[in-house]
Amino acid sequence: MRIVVIGGTGLIGSKLVLALTEHGHEAIAASPRTGVNAVTGEGLTDVLTGAGRQTDVVVDVSNSPSFDDGPALEFFTRSATHLLAAESAAGVRHHVALSVVGTPALARQSGYFDAKLTQENLIGAGPIPYTIVRATQFFEFLGVIADSATVEGSVRLPAKGIQPMAASDVAEGVAIAALGEPVNGVSEIGGPQRFDLPDLIRTALTARGDGRTVITDPTATYWGIDIDADTLVPSAGATLFETRFADWILETAATEQRG
Repeated sequence: MRIVVIGGTGLIGSKLVLALTEHGHEAIAASPRTGVNAVTGEGLTDVLTGAGRQTDVVVDVSNSPSFDDGPALEFFTRSATHLLAAESAAGVRHHVALSVVGTPALARQSGYFDAKLTQENLIGAGPIPYTIVRATQFFEFLGVIADSATVEGSVRLPAKGIQPMAASDVAEGVAIAALGEPVNGVSEIGGPQRFDLPDLIRTALTARGDGRTVITDPTATYWGIDIDADTLVPSAGATLFETRFADWILETAATEQRG
């Protein structure tokens, strides 16, 4: 297959391109770094029809550079609209997009997640058979969650569930979707273990030598959102991957030492 990966030079995209290549497919990394900008439409036609080859699948793992409501909505609306139009003209057979577990619930209180839901809806109403892969949060993102919840030097989080996963497993899950048939709906992927959110962040910070105190606070929010116990947890039918958080911490530490 010839698969174009929008956002193919980022954290997930670079791992996805590698995974697809290792499976024997032609994976093309497309991003502003390579002259392809889905928000403006620049380079889309060329990358989808490059060298006269038929592009079978387009995978969109790009993300808005801003979490603010207006810019995020503009990013996801414009990029989805340009991508679907270019794919239709190029005869692409399958559109795969990476999204987030809990998006419909999160969208009720968050402009960013409302923008993600808008992206999902545009894909669902579009002309290309599709698969939307909703993933749980990445292990690599836990520090950012801690930063977002820091108030006067302490991290304050509600006692809610979370079931994160390694970025490499996210890429593998998206690769599986890209190589399969379109489901014309949503599939979910997640990590193997459910955690209490404050406990997980406490462990993550300790592993990094970060001395911030993590406080379980029933009045605290997640990115300004009042979440339920299972908002960040995948449904019963989700595909769960094997990388455990403790093993990821050890491997990350070993990689940093080698570097």
